[in-house]
Amino acid sequence: MKSEKILIVGTGAMASLFAARLAGVAEVTLLGTWEAGLDALETQGVCLVGTDGREESFAVRVARSPEACTGAKKAIVLVKSWQTHRAADQLAECLHPQGIALTLQNGLGNREILENALGEERVGFGITTTGATLLEPGRVRSGGEGTIHFRPHPNMTPLVELLTKAGFVMDPVEDVQGLLWGKLVINSAINPLTALLEVPNGALLASSSIMEVMVSAAEETATVAAALSVKLPFADPGAQVMDVAQGTGENISSMLQDIRRGAPTEIEAISGAVVREGERASISTPINWTLWHLVQGKVLLKQGRDT
Repeated sequence: MKSEKILIVGTGAMASLFAARLAGVAEVTLLGTWEAGLDALETQGVCLVGTDGREESFAVRVARSPEACTGAKKAIVLVKSWQTHRAADQLAECLHPQGIALTLQNGLGNREILENALGEERVGFGITTTGATLLEPGRVRSGGEGTIHFRPHPNMTPLVELLTKAGFVMDPVEDVQGLLWGKLVINSAINPLTALLEVPNGALLASSSIMEVMVSAAEETATVAAALSVKLPFADPGAQVMDVAQGTGENISSMLQDIRRGAPTEIEAISGAVVREGERASISTPINWTLWHLVQGKVLLKQGRDT
């Protein structure tokens, strides 16, 4: 019986990856609502496919309601941004009064939703460059090693130690907001285009026309960040997004994974968030606005509910 316990909110690609990595050092419970994922995790455990193709399975616990995991002291929130309100309500029921919930989600607004439900003292804030692809319920392929950048927090020490023990690279940084916007610059340029064109990241470099849209989207998002006095972790957003597309050439973006499953995407918290923040800063964002609405329309078409 492992002495350490950790709750992961979510059952998708990143949640499954973290569950597999942490299962070797802690008793892992995944809290979610996706029945196919919960059933697979409950009966077969979580299967991790490494970058070398080797597979390994790990036993985990599942929880279908917060009542099944009350008193959780350490939690990681890895649901899609459109599910954050639900996750916050669940954690309000099951997180220990002195517990900590670390959000490593994409997009803007997740931390604020969690803090509103749990209080600032119970919410950790970070981002990760680790990637994962969900092959089927409970079976995930690693996208390679990445770093977890997190804002120092007095209650985070036990969780940081556990993640370090599981092999994650932990990097405390004061300006996580700058890193979050840096990731938003990349995500706003790559994810919507891969979702619309249904291609892996590297395929965006095959056409000068596509590259022009990608770079323009990155520069537009960076302009909004500058207007909000956010310092990005790189000087040239266009060059950075080109480098990321090349370096992650075979990756299937999380937004494209959602499109293929006919599931909701995080477009609201990515392109939609850029548009809303642009309006707040009086910055025009026509490229992000267009990508936002095109992805929304594609989701409706995929679901057969286009109006």
